[in-house]
Amino acid sequence: MTHEGSSIDPTKPSIARVYDYLLGGKDNYAVDREIGDVFKRDLPGSVAIAFANRAALTRAVREIARTTDVRQFIDLGSGLPTADNVHQVAQRNAPESRVVYVDIDPQVLVHGRALLENNERTRVVAVDVRDPEGIRTHPDTLELIDFNQPVAVILSAILHHVNDDEDPAGIVRYWREQVPSGSYFFVSHFRSGNNAETVEAEKVLQQTFGRGRWRTDEEIAALLDGLEILDPGIVPASLWRPDENDSPWNGDGQRELTVWEHLIAAGLARKAQR
Repeated sequence: MTHEGSSIDPTKPSIARVYDYLLGGKDNYAVDREIGDVFKRDLPGSVAIAFANRAALTRAVREIARTTDVRQFIDLGSGLPTADNVHQVAQRNAPESRVVYVDIDPQVLVHGRALLENNERTRVVAVDVRDPEGIRTHPDTLELIDFNQPVAVILSAILHHVNDDEDPAGIVRYWREQVPSGSYFFVSHFRSGNNAETVEAEKVLQQTFGRGRWRTDEEIAALLDGLEILDPGIVPASLWRPDENDSPWNGDGQRELTVWEHLIAAGLARKAQR
């Protein structure tokens, strides 16, 4: 992974830029499009993973802002700005919301800071997600986030880029211990499908970036140990509290998902009152 001060290298693919390309963005290079095209060409339909993930994130932030008193968000591994970023969704529903974005991709930092230049309630912090203490104690974090008040910790499509030996559960545990009761944790994560599509997609990421870990629903839930996982639990992202106008639906009231939509899961958890 890169570190703050690293320059943008257009010859090496970036996870954030590949994701941007799959979502239809323009902040990417030929090397990123080459990797993205592997998914588009060899794994047709896989782009649905990116869109399903982004839509679930939007719904989760909107719900937290609308239905709870939480007005502080930390978005870990935020990626390149797209439509409906966390601060836009949160502040549209609760204008006083404050958001700290965390990423170390140099292009994310450049674009994020430009986007947020005139927004006093947002900051971009350049610290690796595997260094939660560094994020927690960063001056920009402390300027916006009051850790005596509930916080929404966003872990959208980031923990699957943390290998097992890097202790992803320890990252979540750190934040669980730092935030007070009434805080929320949103997680989305590559979901093992025990099928050829999972194996191939995982292989592409591992060969390109040396990371990308698909986990089962049980393994994802275990990352949230000590938190109360709210309904409907850990489910495919498209089935996580879908909007009423999502379609098509089958006779059981569930939308017919593609094989790819089954490969990204989402869940919302809360730190219960002691």
